[in-house]
Order: sequence, then C-alpha cells, then structure tokens
Amino acid sequence: MTDAGTTDLVRVRLDLAYDGAAFAGWAAQPGLRTVQGVLEDALTTVLRLPVPARLTVAGRTDAGVHARGQVAHVDVPRSAWEAVPGRSAHRPEEALLTRLTGVLGRAGASDVVVTGVRVAPPGFDARFSAVWRRYAYRIADEPRRRDPLARAHVLWHPRSLDVAAMAAAGAWLLGEHDFAAYCKPREGATTIRTLLDLDWRRAGEGEPDAGLVVATVRADAFCHSMVRALVGAHLAVGEGRRGVEWPREVLAAGRRDPAVTVAPARGLTLEEVGYPDDVHLAARALEARAVRTLPTPPATG
Repeated sequence: MTDAGTTDLVRVRLDLAYDGAAFAGWAAQPGLRTVQGVLEDALTTVLRLPVPARLTVAGRTDAGVHARGQVAHVDVPRSAWEAVPGRSAHRPEEALLTRLTGVLGRAGASDVVVTGVRVAPPGFDARFSAVWRRYAYRIADEPRRRDPLARAHVLWHPRSLDVAAMAAAGAWLLGEHDFAAYCKPREGATTIRTLLDLDWRRAGEGEPDAGLVVATVRADAFCHSMVRALVGAHLAVGEGRRGVEWPREVLAAGRRDPAVTVAPARGLTLEEVGYPDDVHLAARALEARAVRTLPTPPATG
C-alpha cells in the first residue's frame, strides 16, 4: 500500500513517542524487536488488514535512540479506515488512537506510544515532506546530576565539559556541507546535509534538564550515526583533548575519521519533525527525493 492518491486508500499520519532502550532501532528486522515491527503488528491487528501494514517514518532511529516527536504515515484501505469505530460514535481518528493504545498495552509495549492520529493532508509524506528534524543529546558531567531514574536517557560523562568551547566549535559546522566525515557510509546514499542548528548549553536551574549539558541539533536530514558522531567530536573539544577548530577540520577532510568517537545512543532523543504548510507538502517531497550535490566552486586563474 503505497499510493494514497486513489480513493481506495486513506493516508494516516501517526505521531509517536518511544523509549528506545529495549528496541533494536526503528527499522523492522527479522527476529529482533523494533519500533516499526511493534507498531505495524498493532496496526495490522486493529485494522484487520489482509496484508501487514507498512509504515513510512520521518527519521529512522538507531538501536537505543529515543523519540518524543517521531512522525510516520500508513496507507489504509478506505473500507478498513471507515470500519475502525465499529458501532461507536467516535471518528476513525479517535477510535484508532484508542484501540492502538489498548493493543500496545496488552502486548506489553508500554515503551512506545501513539500520541496522535489524523488523516494526512494531500501530498503529505512523513519522510520526504519533512523540512527538518530536531534532536537533543543530554549529558550529566557532574556526579550530583546523575539521576538513576533517567540513566537510560542521559549520558553519564566522567569529566566536566567546557560548554562554551563546544558551542563555539559547533557554530563552524552550520550550513550545507558533505558530512561524510560524520556518517557511516551507505552505498548510493548522499551525505550532503544542511545543518541548521548545533547548539550546546547547560540547562539552568528550574528547567526540566537542570544542570545537564544539552546539545540541540537540527538539520534538513541526517545520515547514519551523524548526530552521535557530531556529539563525539564535540566531547573531545569539551574535555580539552582537541581544539575548537578540530570538528571543522574533520568535516573538511571529507572522510570518516577514526579519531571521532560515536557517542552512546542512550543520550539521544528525536524531539520534533518540521513540515511546511500543507500547500507545499507535495513540492517538498519531490525536492527531497532529488539527489543532492554541492555547488561547483567557480574556476580560478
């Protein structure tokens, strides 16, 4: 079910949150528990589909990575969609949300929650219509900030970090670049991305993350392990092992640097996915599908 342009299919947007600690990542894998697998099983059951549901997601998260604002879509036969409320007076959106909550709870999947269900506007694609994804990485670099109840979502770092130096290093990486130095290569996939934000700050007292060092990383898209590699490079700066200019030098080299340590998954959370106005959804999806190249520098001499 991939063509939602026919009247026989309804494209449904799902807003999701999950604790990634017990998942082998988003993508379905044989014999492994994944977010996609759990949700597709629940959708297939609730909608009584003759073939398994197939989800398209805004951003595939790695094993152990969490999400607070993940977005996915599924194309549902209209007959199945209209049958969801049964004899109740609820709209299909309300009924599907309620029934998914029940099925996921009975299956013991309390670490994944569907927070919203709606019919997607024309042209919407959870992956290709997105204009940016925003992640946060949380670090406790002081012993008194180590909350055992949050240990699955915060990196406990043994040394104090120079947050100002990390922020200065991140500013040099903003803009459109080939981030091959910070990505695990995938054959045929581009590593050109536009990094919109890479901010480091220590959360103030009274804030939800009080005392933690928090990175906010926002880009039009991310390649495999990119955020955690960026965090790893900046940890070296924060510890004083590398200079402020080092992450930029790694980027300019254009190849994966073994000196860049990929930070652990548990500190990373997908916080939000941004989309354009409804009238621009289809155009954005078409643009995002195009193969990206960097502009050719002008000839000299």
